[in-house]
Amino acid sequence: MVRASGATPAGSVWIGDDAAAVPAEAGTLLLATDAAVAGVHADLDLVGVDDLGWKALTATVSDLGAMGGRPRYALVTVCLPPGTDVDRLSAGVAAASARWGCPVVGGDVTSSDQLMVSVAALGVVDGPPVTRAGARPGDTLAVTGPLGASAAGLRLLRELRGCAAPGTVTPAAPVLMEAHRRPLARLAEGALARTAGATAMIDVSDGLALDLHRLADASGVGFRLERVPIAGGATAEDALGGGEDYELVVATPDPAGLAAVFAGAGLRPPLVIGVCTASAGERTLCGRPLGRLGWAHEVR
Repeated sequence: MVRASGATPAGSVWIGDDAAAVPAEAGTLLLATDAAVAGVHADLDLVGVDDLGWKALTATVSDLGAMGGRPRYALVTVCLPPGTDVDRLSAGVAAASARWGCPVVGGDVTSSDQLMVSVAALGVVDGPPVTRAGARPGDTLAVTGPLGASAAGLRLLRELRGCAAPGTVTPAAPVLMEAHRRPLARLAEGALARTAGATAMIDVSDGLALDLHRLADASGVGFRLERVPIAGGATAEDALGGGEDYELVVATPDPAGLAAVFAGAGLRPPLVIGVCTASAGERTLCGRPLGRLGWAHEVR
């Protein structure tokens, strides 16, 4: 586990949130990093190395969006095993760079036994960033879209590997598989939620249940969920613990105002899922305890 090198200065956010934040002459600088490793974040028997490159950069800029920021520049370091299709890998990174308006301005390449793409990104936010730690009792919890599509897409890719036949793929299957191959960062939603008064945010990278627990831990609140919006073709298990959806969980005291801001920008309406509570030990879904379901990154 990487730890902060000393106490966090006033006005800054260091390790423990979606991105680090440091004061700048105008606004706040956001710094985030993420890595995508073959065999861990992508099965290259199911997806291409270009998809791995897309995921690495998208996951990093999603962390900036989760704090209400906008990406500006990225550095990409690639660890390459012999025989890697470098052109295809670069094409995936370039496609994500263009999609999110985040030019790759440098990086490094080294040889390795395992393929890894590591991305560090710089972003900006005009005022204070939205962290995980600001939710208050009574705040409404909403998500920016249905969940579970990526996990459902991975399951379909595994089921169809080498045995796809005409008629076996449902209408939802291509959408779900694309959601796994090329997840989308919710940058516009994060920026607008910040201006609409969001008190806390986090992106759903490791599963709704686990990431919501992280937000509640940081804010010192509990939560009471009434529903979980599930993507078509996905299951409740996919939505709660699947991860890699990159939708945002937003805590807000004004859900109507948040919905109005989204509507004004032509975005999908935020989906209310529950409320923050004063008891930090209350973590429920439909009245039942909700565990920390999701992908836990453990170092052994």
